[in-house]
Amino acid sequence: MWSTGRSEVSSLAADLPVPIEIRPMRSARRLRLRFDDVRGILKLTCPARTSRRAALSWALDQRDWIEAQLARSQPPEPFSPGATIPLGDGNVQLIWAKEESRVPRLELGELRCGGPETGFERRIATYLKQQAVDIMSREVAEYASAAGAAVRSMTVGDAGTRWGSCSSDGRIRLSWRLILAPSQVRRYVVAHEVAHLIHLNHGPAFKALEARLFGPGLAEAKACLRRIGPRLRRFGRR
Repeated sequence: MWSTGRSEVSSLAADLPVPIEIRPMRSARRLRLRFDDVRGILKLTCPARTSRRAALSWALDQRDWIEAQLARSQPPEPFSPGATIPLGDGNVQLIWAKEESRVPRLELGELRCGGPETGFERRIATYLKQQAVDIMSREVAEYASAAGAAVRSMTVGDAGTRWGSCSSDGRIRLSWRLILAPSQVRRYVVAHEVAHLIHLNHGPAFKALEARLFGPGLAEAKACLRRIGPRLRRFGRR
C-alpha cells in the first residue's frame, strides 16, 4: 500500500472527504475504487506502474460517486416535525401545526406547515424544491448575462451523483438540494454550470470564466461542498 501522506501527493489526498488507501497490483488492468463503510475509507486498486499522483487525480474525478457512497453509509435525515435543517446561510426548525396553512411558510427561524401530519414531509420537500427553482433561476440568469450566454432552460432534480449539469443546447439542471447549502456553495455550482454554456470542458478557459463569474472564494466554496455534500444528500430521505 502506498502512503498518501508524502508532500508530493498530500494536497491531492486532502481534497478527498475521507482517507484513501492506494494499492498497486500487478494483476490490475484498470483503476478501481470502492468505499469501505466499516473502516470509513476509500480503497483504490490500480495497475502496478500507475503513479500515486495519477491515481489520486483519477480518484478526485470520482468525487460525486464518493459523496453518494458516503451519503448512503450514514442514516437518513427525514423532514420530520421538530427536525432542524440547514437552509441557505442558516438553520430552520420544521414545525407542524395542524390548524395552520398547508403551504409552508418561513418565520423567525421556523418553517411552519399545517394540514394532516401524514403529508408534512412531502409538503416541506415541495416547498424547498420551489424555493430552489425561484432562487437558482435568478442566479442562472444573472451569471448567464455576465457570461454573455443564452440559457435555454433551467430545471431542478435530484441526481444521485451530480450537483448540476449543462447540455450542449443550453439546458441547465441543478440539484434542488443546493437550496440547503450556504449561498456561496450554491452560487458556486450555478456559476460552474453557467460557465459550461460557453465551454463544455474543464480546460483553462473554462476555469478562467468560472473564476470571473463567481469571484473571490471559489476554492473555499468547492471545499465546503466536498465537506457538506454527503449530508445534503441524506436530507428528506427515510
